[in-house]
Amino acid sequence: MFAAVTNALINWLTRKIIPQHHMLCDFERIRHEIKPCDVVLIEGRSRVSEVIKLITQSPWSHAVLYIGRLHDIEDTGLRDTIKQYYFGPLDQQLIIESELGTGTVVRPLSDYGDEHLRICRPRGIAYADCQAVIAYSIGRVGTAYDVRQIFDLARFLFPWFILPRRWRSSLFTSHPGETTRTVCSTMIAEAFGSIQFPILPLVKREQDGQVRLFMRNPRLCTPSDFDYSPYFEIIKYPFMDVHSYAEHRLLPWSGSGQLTEEERELYVTAAADVIKK
Repeated sequence: MFAAVTNALINWLTRKIIPQHHMLCDFERIRHEIKPCDVVLIEGRSRVSEVIKLITQSPWSHAVLYIGRLHDIEDTGLRDTIKQYYFGPLDQQLIIESELGTGTVVRPLSDYGDEHLRICRPRGIAYADCQAVIAYSIGRVGTAYDVRQIFDLARFLFPWFILPRRWRSSLFTSHPGETTRTVCSTMIAEAFGSIQFPILPLVKREQDGQVRLFMRNPRLCTPSDFDYSPYFEIIKYPFMDVHSYAEHRLLPWSGSGQLTEEERELYVTAAADVIKK
């Protein structure tokens, strides 16, 4: 009975809402330019996505790690591991992600072809380190998703004195079996942490003038951290590239499509409206 209720709740939370407008990014360009070890941020259209956006105050609700095609993985043993969890075409571009309801899985990048995406590329990372990050993430495939961590993160954002002690965040406490569960950003943060690659470290200057970096708790990592991090390059491929036009006024602002009542509160129908205002 409990399992049935849990599954029904997860299905309700993860059900995607049909988009009302065209996505802002060009998936075909992303697909051709992406490199193994890139982190891909996803805006998300499910109810749980909206919860994560609200908690993290960010438009990004999900993060995945791009591992390339099967032949891009150097270690043959890791390729065999992938084949135990992924049964699609071997020439597919693959990602690893931790998702509510499914745990840590391997799936095609094309599953997110209709989403708003952004690439976060680790700066100056060596090829061997890329393979190490990918190896770590492959080692996490099959682990369950830590639903409790979402609530822990939400509670962690509230001042401790507001909440009863039993409701306070348990992110820094130990729980049996916690190492077998993960969430999307935690898994990726741990993978980069395994090679000492920073995301959003604490920087402290010691009395002797030396600077020390302290790695952040991976369980506190959110998708937006990769967007904010100075150690990741942000790569965007907009659906309509302004550089394709000689002048910005040539962009098709005054299209023939109709706006909904809600959209009319947010957008104008012609470039002339912008000039007048």
